[in-house]
Amino acid sequence: MRGRQIVQTPCKVNLYLGIHAEKDSRGYHRVDSVMVPVGLYNTITVEDAPQLMITHTPALDIAGEKTAVWKAATLLAAELGCQPNVAITVENTIPDQAGLGGSSADAAATLRVLAKRWGTDALDPRVVAVARRVGADVPFFLHPVPSLLLGAGDTLEETFDEFAGMPIALVLPKTEGVSTTEAYDTFDAAPTQPRDYGELCTLLRSGVTEAKYSQVAGLLYNNLAAAAKTLCPEIAEIEKWLCAQAGVLGAMVSGSGSCSFAICSSHDEVARVVQEAQKLHGWRAFATKTVGFDG
Repeated sequence: MRGRQIVQTPCKVNLYLGIHAEKDSRGYHRVDSVMVPVGLYNTITVEDAPQLMITHTPALDIAGEKTAVWKAATLLAAELGCQPNVAITVENTIPDQAGLGGSSADAAATLRVLAKRWGTDALDPRVVAVARRVGADVPFFLHPVPSLLLGAGDTLEETFDEFAGMPIALVLPKTEGVSTTEAYDTFDAAPTQPRDYGELCTLLRSGVTEAKYSQVAGLLYNNLAAAAKTLCPEIAEIEKWLCAQAGVLGAMVSGSGSCSFAICSSHDEVARVVQEAQKLHGWRAFATKTVGFDG
């Protein structure tokens, strides 16, 4: 396949994130993660070029050769024996260093497009292996549906039925984001044992309807949140504020932060929460929802 391909990739939130103190042979923490795709999107355009070229809009502070997209493209080309003669443009809407998986989503979208371009299924074991090498969340974004991932958070254990439309407010501090590396280093200074994810997975297996949104909200969990709040105290302020808002069923930090998300009782409540977060506090905020995936 040649020519131009344009895809959009959603971000994610962690309904559950459990970090363990122990690490694997690669030095990665054992991570249990339940993620769902959320409708805030980056757009990736791939087209023919004489050599691999990566452009991010807005521009990143690092060279294109150091991005997850570059790594994904070069590793997959080597794995499949192809020449990565493509220009890849990433239009960023998903905030960086937010715990929303933006760079992982970009890398996975790149893998999906290039796999198809080079005649390979996006879930081919070779593509999945490359995704795991690029980053822990990248395998989830190859097929972003509600999922449980284990290992280092990079091994798909189980998928659940989609439940598109659950109202979500995303709220970020005015300050810069949180470094994932720093969050893990802070966690390592005082590690905690995560609680079990079984109850949440049982609920997801039963099928999530609007009537069960409050149950999902009641099971939100993230034992990396304390580290994020230590590094950026404004995150704790946001989460406390969200939990006190009428119409918010539950709120939690996503991933290593700095974004907190709230599950709300309606889209009207999401709009109100987002408007007040922006106007009253100057926080960055987005009104969105869980989404499905059409490939």
